Amino acid sequence: MNIDFDINKIRKFLFSKKKYGIFFQAFLYLLMLGIGFVFFYPLLIMFVESLKDVYDIINPLVKWVPTNIYFYNFIRAWNVLGGFKVLLTSSAYMLLIAACQTLSSALIGYGFAKFNFMFKRPLFVLMICTFIIPEQVTFMPKYILFKSYGMLKTIFPFLVPALFGQGIKNTIFILIFYQFFKMLPRSLDEAAQIDGAGFLKIFARINLPLAVPAIVVVFVFSFVWHWNETYLADLYFETAVRTFPLTLQKFTEYFAKLYPVSESTNPLLKMNESVRMAGTLLCIAPLVVLYVFLERYLIASIDKVGITGE
Repeated sequence: MNIDFDINKIRKFLFSKKKYGIFFQAFLYLLMLGIGFVFFYPLLIMFVESLKDVYDIINPLVKWVPTNIYFYNFIRAWNVLGGFKVLLTSSAYMLLIAACQTLSSALIGYGFAKFNFMFKRPLFVLMICTFIIPEQVTFMPKYILFKSYGMLKTIFPFLVPALFGQGIKNTIFILIFYQFFKMLPRSLDEAAQIDGAGFLKIFARINLPLAVPAIVVVFVFSFVWHWNETYLADLYFETAVRTFPLTLQKFTEYFAKLYPVSESTNPLLKMNESVRMAGTLLCIAPLVVLYVFLERYLIASIDKVGITGE
Protein backbone atom coordinates (compact mmCIF):
# COMPACT_ATOMS: atom_id res chain seq x y z
CA MET A 1 0.00 0.00 0.00
CA ASN A 2 1.56 3.29 -1.10
CA ILE A 3 1.04 6.30 1.09
CA ASP A 4 2.05 9.69 -0.24
CA PHE A 5 3.08 12.12 2.49
CA ASP A 6 2.53 15.77 1.71
CA ILE A 7 5.15 17.60 3.79
CA ASN A 8 3.46 20.96 3.30
CA LYS A 9 0.12 19.65 4.59
CA ILE A 10 1.77 18.09 7.65
CA ARG A 11 3.67 21.30 8.38
CA LYS A 12 0.49 23.33 7.96
CA PHE A 13 -1.41 20.96 10.25
CA LEU A 14 1.20 21.11 12.99
CA PHE A 15 2.48 24.68 12.87
CA SER A 16 -0.17 26.82 11.18
CA LYS A 17 -1.43 29.82 13.12
CA LYS A 18 -4.96 28.88 12.18
CA LYS A 19 -7.12 26.91 14.60
CA TYR A 20 -6.11 23.53 13.13
CA GLY A 21 -2.39 24.01 13.91
CA ILE A 22 -1.90 21.61 16.83
CA PHE A 23 1.48 22.86 18.05
CA PHE A 24 0.51 26.52 17.73
CA GLN A 25 -2.77 25.92 19.55
CA ALA A 26 -1.00 23.94 22.30
CA PHE A 27 1.49 26.80 22.71
CA LEU A 28 -1.33 29.34 23.12
CA TYR A 29 -3.09 27.20 25.72
CA LEU A 30 0.13 26.69 27.69
CA LEU A 31 0.84 30.42 27.56
CA MET A 32 -2.64 31.29 28.80
CA LEU A 33 -2.45 28.66 31.54
CA GLY A 34 0.89 30.06 32.69
CA ILE A 35 -0.37 33.63 32.80
CA GLY A 36 -3.59 32.55 34.52
CA PHE A 37 -1.63 30.59 37.13
CA VAL A 38 0.45 33.65 38.02
CA PHE A 39 -2.72 35.61 38.83
CA PHE A 40 -4.76 32.75 40.31
CA TYR A 41 -2.10 31.25 42.59
CA PRO A 42 -2.08 34.09 45.20
CA LEU A 43 -5.90 33.99 45.36
CA LEU A 44 -5.79 30.23 45.84
CA ILE A 45 -3.26 30.59 48.65
CA MET A 46 -5.41 33.22 50.38
CA PHE A 47 -8.55 31.10 50.07
CA VAL A 48 -6.90 27.97 51.47
CA GLU A 49 -5.24 29.85 54.33
CA SER A 50 -8.50 31.62 55.22
CA LEU A 51 -10.17 28.25 55.84
CA LYS A 52 -7.56 27.05 58.35
CA ASP A 53 -7.86 27.22 62.11
CA VAL A 54 -4.89 28.12 64.30
CA TYR A 55 -3.86 24.49 64.70
CA ASP A 56 -3.63 23.94 60.94
CA ILE A 57 -1.60 27.13 60.59
CA ILE A 58 1.15 25.91 62.92
CA ASN A 59 1.03 22.35 61.58
CA PRO A 60 3.77 22.01 58.89
CA LEU A 61 2.05 18.93 57.44
CA VAL A 62 -1.09 20.87 56.52
CA LYS A 63 -0.59 22.91 53.36
CA TRP A 64 -3.37 22.65 50.78
CA VAL A 65 -6.18 20.71 52.50
CA PRO A 66 -7.15 21.88 56.00
CA THR A 67 -8.04 19.18 58.50
CA ASN A 68 -11.01 21.28 59.56
CA ILE A 69 -12.86 23.84 57.41
CA TYR A 70 -13.08 26.89 59.68
CA PHE A 71 -15.57 29.40 58.23
CA TYR A 72 -15.64 31.44 61.44
CA ASN A 73 -12.59 33.33 60.13
CA PHE A 74 -14.84 35.02 57.56
CA ILE A 75 -17.43 35.92 60.19
CA ARG A 76 -14.84 37.61 62.40
CA ALA A 77 -13.21 39.34 59.43
CA TRP A 78 -16.62 40.57 58.25
CA ASN A 79 -17.35 42.01 61.70
CA VAL A 80 -13.95 43.69 61.89
CA LEU A 81 -14.34 45.25 58.44
CA GLY A 82 -17.67 46.76 59.52
CA GLY A 83 -20.21 44.53 57.82
CA PHE A 84 -22.89 45.77 55.45
CA LYS A 85 -22.76 49.36 56.72
CA VAL A 86 -19.13 49.89 55.71
CA LEU A 87 -19.60 47.86 52.50
CA LEU A 88 -22.53 50.01 51.38
CA THR A 89 -20.70 53.20 52.33
CA SER A 90 -17.57 52.18 50.44
CA SER A 91 -19.51 51.04 47.37
CA ALA A 92 -21.75 54.13 47.25
CA TYR A 93 -18.82 56.54 47.55
CA MET A 94 -16.69 54.80 44.96
CA LEU A 95 -19.56 54.37 42.51
CA LEU A 96 -20.38 58.08 42.75
CA ILE A 97 -16.75 59.10 42.29
CA ALA A 98 -16.27 56.70 39.37
CA ALA A 99 -19.45 57.96 37.65
CA CYS A 100 -18.38 61.60 38.01
CA GLN A 101 -14.86 60.87 36.79
CA THR A 102 -16.18 58.94 33.80
CA LEU A 103 -18.49 61.80 32.79
CA SER A 104 -15.85 64.52 33.18
CA SER A 105 -13.26 62.44 31.30
CA ALA A 106 -15.72 61.87 28.46
CA LEU A 107 -16.48 65.59 28.17
CA ILE A 108 -12.82 66.60 28.18
CA GLY A 109 -11.83 63.85 25.75
CA TYR A 110 -14.70 64.84 23.46
CA GLY A 111 -13.62 68.47 23.51
CA PHE A 112 -10.02 67.66 22.58
CA ALA A 113 -11.08 65.17 19.89
CA LYS A 114 -13.80 67.13 18.11
CA PHE A 115 -12.96 70.83 18.46
CA ASN A 116 -10.13 73.11 17.41
CA PHE A 117 -9.64 76.03 19.77
CA MET A 118 -6.94 78.43 20.88
CA PHE A 119 -4.10 76.90 22.93
CA LYS A 120 -5.39 73.41 22.29
CA ARG A 121 -1.93 71.86 22.00
CA PRO A 122 -0.45 73.59 25.09
CA LEU A 123 -3.49 72.59 27.12
CA PHE A 124 -3.21 69.01 25.89
CA VAL A 125 0.47 68.92 26.90
CA LEU A 126 -0.42 70.47 30.27
CA MET A 127 -3.02 67.76 30.82
CA ILE A 128 -0.40 65.06 30.16
CA CYS A 129 1.99 66.80 32.55
CA THR A 130 -0.53 66.38 35.36
CA PHE A 131 0.00 62.63 34.98
CA ILE A 132 3.79 62.88 34.81
CA ILE A 133 4.08 64.97 37.99
CA PRO A 134 4.20 62.64 41.04
CA GLU A 135 1.23 62.73 43.38
CA GLN A 136 3.56 63.44 46.32
CA VAL A 137 4.48 66.82 44.79
CA THR A 138 0.91 68.11 44.60
CA PHE A 139 -0.44 66.38 47.72
CA MET A 140 0.42 69.07 50.29
CA PRO A 141 -1.09 72.03 48.35
CA LYS A 142 -4.24 69.99 47.76
CA TYR A 143 -4.44 69.01 51.41
CA ILE A 144 -4.13 72.65 52.52
CA LEU A 145 -6.75 73.68 49.95
CA PHE A 146 -9.25 71.05 51.06
CA LYS A 147 -8.62 71.88 54.71
CA SER A 148 -9.18 75.60 54.13
CA TYR A 149 -12.56 74.84 52.53
CA GLY A 150 -13.54 72.41 55.28
CA MET A 151 -13.68 69.41 52.95
CA LEU A 152 -11.66 67.02 55.09
CA LYS A 153 -13.48 64.08 56.68
CA THR A 154 -15.87 64.08 53.70
CA ILE A 155 -16.00 62.60 50.21
CA PHE A 156 -15.34 65.98 48.54
CA PRO A 157 -11.50 65.70 48.31
CA PHE A 158 -12.10 62.83 45.88
CA LEU A 159 -15.41 63.93 44.36
CA VAL A 160 -14.46 67.52 43.41
CA PRO A 161 -11.28 66.56 41.47
CA ALA A 162 -13.22 63.77 39.76
CA LEU A 163 -15.87 66.28 38.62
CA PHE A 164 -13.26 68.62 37.14
CA GLY A 165 -11.01 66.09 35.44
CA GLN A 166 -8.31 65.95 38.12
CA GLY A 167 -9.12 62.64 39.81
CA ILE A 168 -6.82 59.66 40.26
CA LYS A 169 -5.23 58.65 36.92
CA ASN A 170 -7.61 61.04 35.17
CA THR A 171 -5.20 61.73 32.31
CA ILE A 172 -5.33 58.09 31.21
CA PHE A 173 -9.12 58.17 31.13
CA ILE A 174 -9.18 61.38 29.11
CA LEU A 175 -6.76 59.87 26.58
CA ILE A 176 -8.96 56.77 26.29
CA PHE A 177 -12.01 58.88 25.41
CA TYR A 178 -9.92 61.19 23.22
CA GLN A 179 -8.69 58.28 21.12
CA PHE A 180 -12.14 56.70 20.95
CA PHE A 181 -13.92 59.88 19.85
CA LYS A 182 -11.19 60.53 17.27
CA MET A 183 -12.08 57.19 15.64
CA LEU A 184 -15.75 58.14 15.22
CA PRO A 185 -16.51 59.58 11.75
CA ARG A 186 -17.21 63.30 11.63
CA SER A 187 -20.06 62.64 9.18
CA LEU A 188 -22.24 61.58 12.14
CA ASP A 189 -21.71 64.95 13.84
CA GLU A 190 -22.19 66.86 10.60
CA ALA A 191 -25.44 65.05 9.83
CA ALA A 192 -26.75 65.88 13.33
CA GLN A 193 -25.74 69.53 12.92
CA ILE A 194 -27.67 69.72 9.66
CA ASP A 195 -30.72 68.43 11.53
CA GLY A 196 -30.30 71.27 14.02
CA ALA A 197 -28.68 69.43 16.95
CA GLY A 198 -26.35 71.37 19.23
CA PHE A 199 -22.93 70.20 20.41
CA LEU A 200 -24.17 68.92 23.77
CA LYS A 201 -27.02 67.06 22.12
CA ILE A 202 -24.63 65.51 19.61
CA PHE A 203 -22.38 64.44 22.47
CA ALA A 204 -25.19 62.98 24.57
CA ARG A 205 -27.29 61.41 21.82
CA ILE A 206 -24.68 60.20 19.30
CA ASN A 207 -21.12 60.07 20.59
CA LEU A 208 -21.73 58.98 24.16
CA PRO A 209 -23.90 55.93 23.29
CA LEU A 210 -21.24 54.79 20.81
CA ALA A 211 -18.56 55.15 23.50
CA VAL A 212 -20.03 52.44 25.75
CA PRO A 213 -16.85 50.28 25.61
CA ALA A 214 -14.73 53.25 26.70
CA ILE A 215 -17.27 54.15 29.39
CA VAL A 216 -17.20 50.65 30.86
CA VAL A 217 -13.40 50.50 30.83
CA VAL A 218 -12.99 53.93 32.44
CA PHE A 219 -15.72 53.29 35.02
CA VAL A 220 -14.27 49.95 36.10
CA PHE A 221 -10.71 51.22 36.39
CA SER A 222 -11.82 54.39 38.18
CA PHE A 223 -13.80 52.35 40.69
CA VAL A 224 -10.91 49.93 41.26
CA TRP A 225 -8.26 52.63 41.67
CA HIS A 226 -10.36 54.69 44.06
CA TRP A 227 -11.35 51.57 45.98
CA ASN A 228 -7.71 50.57 46.43
CA GLU A 229 -6.51 54.08 47.33
CA THR A 230 -5.72 53.98 51.05
CA TYR A 231 -2.95 56.56 51.51
CA LEU A 232 -4.94 59.61 50.40
CA ALA A 233 -8.19 58.21 51.83
CA ASP A 234 -6.58 57.82 55.25
CA LEU A 235 -5.37 61.43 55.21
CA TYR A 236 -8.56 62.96 53.82
CA PHE A 237 -11.16 60.83 55.62
CA GLU A 238 -9.16 60.52 58.87
CA THR A 239 -11.49 58.57 61.18
CA ALA A 240 -14.78 60.08 59.99
CA VAL A 241 -15.28 57.71 57.04
CA ARG A 242 -14.51 53.99 57.05
CA THR A 243 -14.05 51.93 53.91
CA PHE A 244 -13.16 48.28 53.46
CA PRO A 245 -9.56 48.94 52.28
CA LEU A 246 -8.93 51.46 55.07
CA THR A 247 -10.23 49.05 57.67
CA LEU A 248 -8.11 46.27 56.18
CA GLN A 249 -5.06 48.53 56.46
CA LYS A 250 -5.76 48.89 60.20
CA PHE A 251 -7.13 45.38 60.58
CA THR A 252 -5.06 44.45 63.63
CA GLU A 253 -6.10 47.62 65.47
CA TYR A 254 -9.83 47.13 64.81
CA PHE A 255 -9.58 43.42 65.61
CA ALA A 256 -8.01 44.15 69.00
CA LYS A 257 -10.87 46.53 69.84
CA LEU A 258 -13.59 44.12 68.74
CA TYR A 259 -12.03 40.94 70.11
CA PRO A 260 -9.94 41.78 73.20
CA VAL A 261 -7.22 39.22 73.86
CA SER A 262 -6.32 37.88 77.29
CA GLU A 263 -4.36 34.92 78.63
CA SER A 264 -7.53 32.86 78.96
CA THR A 265 -8.74 33.60 75.43
CA ASN A 266 -9.32 30.57 73.25
CA PRO A 267 -6.46 30.28 70.73
CA LEU A 268 -9.04 29.89 67.95
CA LEU A 269 -10.35 33.39 68.73
CA LYS A 270 -7.00 35.16 68.67
CA MET A 271 -5.63 37.14 65.77
CA ASN A 272 -3.91 34.99 63.12
CA GLU A 273 -3.05 34.93 59.43
CA SER A 274 -6.23 33.08 58.48
CA VAL A 275 -8.39 35.95 59.69
CA ARG A 276 -6.24 38.42 57.76
CA MET A 277 -6.56 36.33 54.61
CA ALA A 278 -10.33 36.13 55.05
CA GLY A 279 -10.46 39.92 55.43
CA THR A 280 -8.38 40.39 52.28
CA LEU A 281 -10.70 38.13 50.28
CA LEU A 282 -13.76 40.01 51.54
CA CYS A 283 -12.11 43.28 50.57
CA ILE A 284 -11.43 42.25 46.97
CA ALA A 285 -14.76 40.41 46.55
CA PRO A 286 -16.70 43.58 45.46
CA LEU A 287 -14.14 44.21 42.72
CA VAL A 288 -14.50 40.66 41.43
CA VAL A 289 -18.30 40.95 41.47
CA LEU A 290 -18.13 44.27 39.59
CA TYR A 291 -15.91 42.75 36.91
CA VAL A 292 -18.12 39.67 36.54
CA PHE A 293 -21.20 41.83 35.93
CA LEU A 294 -19.58 44.35 33.56
CA GLU A 295 -17.22 42.13 31.57
CA ARG A 296 -19.93 40.73 29.30
CA TYR A 297 -21.32 44.22 28.62
CA LEU A 298 -17.85 45.35 27.58
CA ILE A 299 -17.47 42.50 25.09
CA ALA A 300 -21.00 42.98 23.75
CA SER A 301 -20.38 46.71 23.27
CA ILE A 302 -17.17 46.12 21.35
CA ASP A 303 -19.00 43.68 19.07
CA LYS A 304 -21.81 46.16 18.39
CA VAL A 305 -19.64 49.23 17.72
CA GLY A 306 -17.76 48.46 14.50
CA ILE A 307 -16.80 51.99 13.42
CA THR A 308 -13.28 52.51 12.11
CA GLY A 309 -13.48 56.24 11.41
CA GLU A 310 -12.61 58.27 8.41
